[in-house]
Amino acid sequence: MTVKLNKKAYDHAKRLIQDGKVVKDIRDDWSEHAPSTKQESAFLEKHGHAEYSKWFLGVDDEHPEDQKGHYKFPIGDFKKIHRCGVIAAESRAGQYDHDDIREALGKLLDKIDQD
Repeated sequence: MTVKLNKKAYDHAKRLIQDGKVVKDIRDDWSEHAPSTKQESAFLEKHGHAEYSKWFLGVDDEHPEDQKGHYKFPIGDFKKIHRCGVIAAESRAGQYDHDDIREALGKLLDKIDQD
Protein backbone atom coordinates (compact mmCIF):
# COMPACT_ATOMS: atom_id res chain seq x y z
CA MET A 1 0.00 0.00 0.00
CA THR A 2 1.39 3.35 -1.02
CA VAL A 3 -0.27 6.22 0.76
CA LYS A 4 1.01 9.66 -0.06
CA LEU A 5 0.20 13.26 0.71
CA ASN A 6 -2.76 14.70 -1.15
CA LYS A 7 -1.32 18.13 -2.01
CA LYS A 8 -4.66 19.46 -3.27
CA ALA A 9 -6.26 18.63 0.07
CA TYR A 10 -3.33 20.17 1.93
CA ASP A 11 -3.65 23.42 -0.04
CA HIS A 12 -7.44 23.37 0.45
CA ALA A 13 -7.00 22.93 4.20
CA LYS A 14 -4.54 25.84 4.40
CA ARG A 15 -7.03 28.09 2.57
CA LEU A 16 -9.88 27.05 4.86
CA ILE A 17 -7.78 27.75 7.94
CA GLN A 18 -6.74 31.12 6.53
CA ASP A 19 -10.41 31.93 5.89
CA GLY A 20 -11.35 30.98 9.46
CA LYS A 21 -13.31 27.90 8.44
CA VAL A 22 -12.06 25.89 11.41
CA VAL A 23 -13.66 24.26 14.42
CA LYS A 24 -11.22 24.54 17.33
CA ASP A 25 -12.47 21.51 19.19
CA ILE A 26 -10.56 19.20 21.49
CA ARG A 27 -8.68 16.03 20.60
CA ASP A 28 -11.32 13.47 21.58
CA ASP A 29 -14.19 15.17 19.72
CA TRP A 30 -13.40 13.59 16.34
CA SER A 31 -15.45 10.46 17.02
CA GLU A 32 -18.51 12.72 17.35
CA HIS A 33 -17.57 15.31 14.71
CA ALA A 34 -16.36 13.05 11.89
CA PRO A 35 -18.82 12.69 9.02
CA SER A 36 -20.80 9.46 9.05
CA THR A 37 -20.64 7.04 6.15
CA LYS A 38 -24.08 8.31 5.10
CA GLN A 39 -22.87 11.93 5.14
CA GLU A 40 -19.77 10.98 3.15
CA SER A 41 -21.84 9.18 0.53
CA ALA A 42 -24.30 12.08 0.24
CA PHE A 43 -21.47 14.60 -0.20
CA LEU A 44 -19.76 12.38 -2.75
CA GLU A 45 -22.96 11.90 -4.74
CA LYS A 46 -23.71 15.62 -4.76
CA HIS A 47 -20.20 17.00 -5.34
CA GLY A 48 -18.16 14.21 -6.95
CA HIS A 49 -14.72 12.80 -6.24
CA ALA A 50 -12.79 16.00 -7.00
CA GLU A 51 -14.48 17.88 -4.14
CA TYR A 52 -14.61 14.83 -1.87
CA SER A 53 -10.86 14.32 -2.19
CA LYS A 54 -10.13 17.81 -0.79
CA TRP A 55 -11.10 16.61 2.69
CA PHE A 56 -8.54 13.79 2.94
CA LEU A 57 -4.81 14.42 3.43
CA GLY A 58 -3.78 11.02 2.09
CA VAL A 59 -4.41 9.05 -1.08
CA ASP A 60 -3.85 5.31 -1.47
CA ASP A 61 -2.80 4.30 -4.97
CA GLU A 62 -3.87 0.69 -4.38
CA HIS A 63 -7.49 1.84 -4.72
CA PRO A 64 -8.95 3.58 -7.78
CA GLU A 65 -9.72 7.30 -7.45
CA ASP A 66 -13.44 6.59 -7.78
CA GLN A 67 -13.53 4.52 -4.57
CA LYS A 68 -13.76 5.84 -1.03
CA GLY A 69 -10.84 3.58 -0.06
CA HIS A 70 -8.55 5.76 -2.18
CA TYR A 71 -8.88 8.58 0.35
CA LYS A 72 -7.26 8.46 3.81
CA PHE A 73 -6.88 10.79 6.79
CA PRO A 74 -10.08 12.87 6.85
CA ILE A 75 -9.77 16.27 8.54
CA GLY A 76 -13.15 17.96 8.28
CA ASP A 77 -16.90 17.74 7.96
CA PHE A 78 -17.13 18.98 4.33
CA LYS A 79 -17.72 22.52 5.59
CA LYS A 80 -14.90 23.23 8.02
CA ILE A 81 -11.58 21.78 9.12
CA HIS A 82 -11.77 20.25 12.60
CA ARG A 83 -8.79 20.56 14.91
CA CYS A 84 -9.66 17.18 16.41
CA GLY A 85 -9.67 15.61 12.93
CA VAL A 86 -6.22 17.01 12.21
CA ILE A 87 -4.92 15.64 15.53
CA ALA A 88 -6.47 12.21 14.93
CA ALA A 89 -5.07 12.05 11.39
CA GLU A 90 -1.62 13.18 12.56
CA SER A 91 -1.57 10.43 15.17
CA ARG A 92 -2.61 7.75 12.68
CA ALA A 93 -0.14 8.96 10.05
CA GLY A 94 2.62 8.66 12.65
CA GLN A 95 1.52 5.15 13.63
CA TYR A 96 1.76 3.98 10.02
CA ASP A 97 5.00 5.85 9.19
CA HIS A 98 3.45 8.22 6.67
CA ASP A 99 5.93 10.92 7.61
CA ASP A 100 5.09 13.39 4.82
CA ILE A 101 1.41 13.30 5.79
CA ARG A 102 2.21 13.54 9.52
CA GLU A 103 4.44 16.56 8.91
CA ALA A 104 1.79 18.30 6.79
CA LEU A 105 -0.83 17.68 9.47
CA GLY A 106 1.54 19.05 12.11
CA LYS A 107 1.92 22.25 10.07
CA LEU A 108 -1.87 22.53 9.76
CA LEU A 109 -2.26 22.06 13.51
CA ASP A 110 0.32 24.77 14.17
CA LYS A 111 -1.55 27.12 11.82
CA ILE A 112 -4.87 26.36 13.54
CA ASP A 113 -3.38 26.97 16.98
CA GLN A 114 -1.75 30.26 15.90
CA ASP A 115 -4.99 31.83 14.72
